[in-house]
Amino acid sequence: MTETHISSWELDSVPDLPEGGVLDLEPMGLMEVSMRIRVGRNLASFPLPGAMDREQRCEMENTVLEAFGVLIGMEDYGGRYVSLTPDHPNFIDSAEYDELVSRHIMFKDMSGDKYLQAAGIASDWPYGRGCYISQDEGFLIWVGEEDHLRIMAMRKGKTLNKVFDRLRVALEVVESLDGLAFARTKEWGYVTSCPTNLGTGMRASVLVALPKLAASGGVKGVEAVAEPLGLAVRGLGGEHTDIGEDGTVDVSPSARFCVSEAQIMANLYNGLQAIMEAERSSESSQADSEMVEAPAVAAAGEET
Repeated sequence: MTETHISSWELDSVPDLPEGGVLDLEPMGLMEVSMRIRVGRNLASFPLPGAMDREQRCEMENTVLEAFGVLIGMEDYGGRYVSLTPDHPNFIDSAEYDELVSRHIMFKDMSGDKYLQAAGIASDWPYGRGCYISQDEGFLIWVGEEDHLRIMAMRKGKTLNKVFDRLRVALEVVESLDGLAFARTKEWGYVTSCPTNLGTGMRASVLVALPKLAASGGVKGVEAVAEPLGLAVRGLGGEHTDIGEDGTVDVSPSARFCVSEAQIMANLYNGLQAIMEAERSSESSQADSEMVEAPAVAAAGEET
């Protein structure tokens, strides 16, 4: 293999985007959607989560907590840190934890995941686990999940740039903090626990209602259109979860490696355009079918 990974957050470097680089979803008929972008990062000074012991997990948590003091003092990113580690100064009880999980702010109990357990990633639960939460709850950093850090921005709106830019600025701040040098190689990009995240470690997604495409087979009906576009489809709660009753699915670009961060956003934007066109075509096809069937029923009645 001769390809190497190159990171770039510059949308100007990507061809075939709208003039000015504004990724506006309104022309597609999407007025307000839930958008989320996250990156996985691991600290170069610690083993990957699957190889850590309890002491290292707690040490890693305290290392990043000290750095979070910078974020807490920032107007756009200030907030609080909550910990699941027993006896930690920021410890929260099970009731508050469950409430945060129900609102998709905290990650679920990893100890019941047989795959994460087998990989050693879920070991020592809940030690070394926690979450940084901005005041508006639109910026989060999960600590001790699949990677040391899962850094994410989320919002409801119609312009992808806003969530993309917020994460970009936050990452510039986080990566500049003392003690938070991230594991990265020149050839492979950011090192992550799961090989499918190698490179950018980035996943950009939106929740979009596609009732007509979903009517032809649920998630599979949407995948038939999305996969040729390089997009992955998930249920409302992530992988292996159910689709929404109104056909709402989670759509995101599949590629992480040898593709830039800016290109991932372009792939999401262009892919959504194609999916919405397919959804509208499904509506037209269904309407045409109903128009053809209606006279046939009337004719049968007359013949009788």
